[in-house]
Amino acid sequence: MKAAVIVFPGSNCDRDLKRAYEQAGLQVQMVWHKDTVLPKVDIVGIPGGFSFGDYLRCGAIAANAPICQEVAAHAQRGGYVFGVCNGFQVLTETGLLPGALLRNAGLKYICRTVGLRVDQTDSVFTEAYTKGEEINIPIAHHDGNYYADSDTLDRLEGEGRVAFRYTDNPNGSARDIAGILSENRRVLGMMPHPERASESAHGNSDGARLFAHLTKALSEA
Repeated sequence: MKAAVIVFPGSNCDRDLKRAYEQAGLQVQMVWHKDTVLPKVDIVGIPGGFSFGDYLRCGAIAANAPICQEVAAHAQRGGYVFGVCNGFQVLTETGLLPGALLRNAGLKYICRTVGLRVDQTDSVFTEAYTKGEEINIPIAHHDGNYYADSDTLDRLEGEGRVAFRYTDNPNGSARDIAGILSENRRVLGMMPHPERASESAHGNSDGARLFAHLTKALSEA
C-alpha cells in the first residue's frame, strides 16, 4: 500500500507523518507543493507545521498550491486523505471539510498532550478504537479553535461525522470538536497529532492503532 505526504515551505511534521506511515507498513513518497501530478497512492497525508509561515489564514496559501488541486481530485474520486493540525486547516481551506480553525480562545500557543474521546468508529481512521474510548494525543497549535455555524455543526453531529472530541477543551473548539470526517468518511482532519504518539519512544502509543488499522483496512479494500 502506498501513501503520499505533501510538503510545503514551513511544514515541520512531514517526516513524523512519513515515519508513522512507514511503521504501519505503507510505502511513502514525499510530494512537493509545486508538483502538479500526484503519484498513484492509496492515501494522501497533509502534515502539521506552519505552511508559508501561516500568513493570511493558516493553510490558506497552501490550499492554493498546485498539488492541492490534485489532492482535491483524489478525494473527489473517493481517495483517502488525512490532514493533521496544519493539514486540517488546509483541508478546511480547500473546502474538502467544512468549517474553519480560528485562533485559540486563550490567544496562546498550546503544546501538550490532551485527552480525546473517540466519537465515531465507522471509518478506516477510527475503527481500531472503541466508541467512547478516551485516548491521549499531543497538540501543538495556535489556531486550533474549530468553528462552524450551528447548521453545519448540527449536520456534522446528525451524520455522525465528528471523529474525535476533546475531553477538556483546550482551545475553545465548538462542541469540543477535535476532528471531523467528510461525508463519505474517507477524509479526516484533526488538530491533535497521532503521529507523535505512535511508538513507545514517544512515551505514548495511543496514535499507533490509527495507522496500523489504516494500513490493514486499505489492504483489504
